Amino acid sequence: MKRFAQLLDRLVLTPSRNAKLQLLCDYFAKTPDPDRGIALAALTGRLDIASVKPAMLRGLMAERMDEVLFGLSYDYVGDLAETIALVWDQQAVAMPQQAAVEPASLANVVGSLQMAGKTDALAILIRWLDQLDSSGRYALLKLVTGGLRIGVSARLAKLALADYGKVDVTEVEELWHGQEVPFLALFAWLSGNSPKPRQMAAAPFRPVMLANALSETDRQRLDANLYAAEWKWDGIRIQATAEAGVKRLYSRTGDDVGQAFPDLLEAMEFEGTLDGELLVARPELRDRLEVGSFGDLQQRLNRKTVSKKLRVSHPVFLRAYDLLDENGENLRNLSFLERRKRLERFVNPLEQSRFDISPLIEFQSWRELADNRENPPHVAIEGVMIKQWQSTYQPGRPKGPWFKWKRDPMLIDAVLMYAQRGHGKRSSYYSDYTFGVWTDEGILVPVGKAYFGFTDDELKQIDKFVRENTIERFGPVRSVTARKDFGLVFEVAFEGLNRSKRHKSGVAMRFPRISRLRWDKPPNEADTLASLENLIS
Repeated sequence: MKRFAQLLDRLVLTPSRNAKLQLLCDYFAKTPDPDRGIALAALTGRLDIASVKPAMLRGLMAERMDEVLFGLSYDYVGDLAETIALVWDQQAVAMPQQAAVEPASLANVVGSLQMAGKTDALAILIRWLDQLDSSGRYALLKLVTGGLRIGVSARLAKLALADYGKVDVTEVEELWHGQEVPFLALFAWLSGNSPKPRQMAAAPFRPVMLANALSETDRQRLDANLYAAEWKWDGIRIQATAEAGVKRLYSRTGDDVGQAFPDLLEAMEFEGTLDGELLVARPELRDRLEVGSFGDLQQRLNRKTVSKKLRVSHPVFLRAYDLLDENGENLRNLSFLERRKRLERFVNPLEQSRFDISPLIEFQSWRELADNRENPPHVAIEGVMIKQWQSTYQPGRPKGPWFKWKRDPMLIDAVLMYAQRGHGKRSSYYSDYTFGVWTDEGILVPVGKAYFGFTDDELKQIDKFVRENTIERFGPVRSVTARKDFGLVFEVAFEGLNRSKRHKSGVAMRFPRISRLRWDKPPNEADTLASLENLIS
């Protein structure tokens, strides 16, 4: 447990991606089984400790510490796990002297909690918290709350595995869903102690091919006649694969998301793998181009169960871009031109309410394609995809064959209303911001949140403004002065705007981020809610 705790501490304080990769690679090399496999499961979101919930931890601290004092501590630290780790009193519950002390290995700690029922889990957790130091307690609490937030994605962890085993990351991704925690066979192969494990899972994930952003230099040097173009839809990139009766839906990072879309799984009456965009249909409209907004799709995301009512009101379908496998035949080494022909034949007999093909855009020059990009036929289109006709399907982001050319982001000026403490290395700063625009009545209403798009120096400036202009406190959140004559204005960039019943303003932004700090602009010149509503077509 100590080694895992040290890993988390170092990852939190390491901004460099390459340095994080090296830390992970060293950890895998020096840590024995099964601890390294359990750590890998935690880093990639495959570790589940269902017996402990954050509410249990809050209740525990209410019994052991003055609630006001704990609330103030939590407000200062900004992270539940870190707060408890720092204030924990190891002497509060004395263990019997004759009780055997089990070694606090990662496997022992996690195993004991996973096997415990809810009635016993809290007592076991207390035992471990009393045995561990502050760093170990922090690591344990991060594990049980399920939110590491250390700047390591599942993809980065897989890249570290590949570096450790000196193999291509594609090989790791292709095996990933066939391996069970704690990944003993996978580590045995990567360590050179056994042959490569066979893919045990049916309907495996195929690592996706990604595009690079198209620059003006690219347009000047590339021959438009060598490329195809299709619309870039504002949905979720997804891979639908069916094999030997097994049906799975994967996100672009290889996560199995099928449980949220049983209606699409049921319609997968084929043998093969489709790559495309998951969208919500508008059942009241006959023209399939009229898809729902990303806000509609969000109603279906991250659900363990989906009601019949939601399946009817927000039916999903797959708009196919590519065909990677057909009846056991690997098509990824074929050209995009040939795969496109195979795709059209493959999708044609499928259920039309669940599957169709993203149409190609006819163009003769980059200028003509630029006009199409700026005048798309639907608001759910966020740009164009450009693919070399002769390109094979290469996992990762190879340079040259595929490009994405997104529409320029929308920009508004909004006023800072609330600020919340960040996490990890940002836990000492107010770095998560809620901003708003003016109604016709002169009232400021929130329209979005953002926590990136600014430099470290700008973060310090905003944090200073928040501390000096706080008018109310709500735990780790502060309300700041925001009047017509005084406040901080952000220029906010975002990819789209949807109507939303969940937000007081009635609108929701897609991918908002801080574009610029407008210290020069008075709050009364910020945008209005009416101007945002006009952006929704």
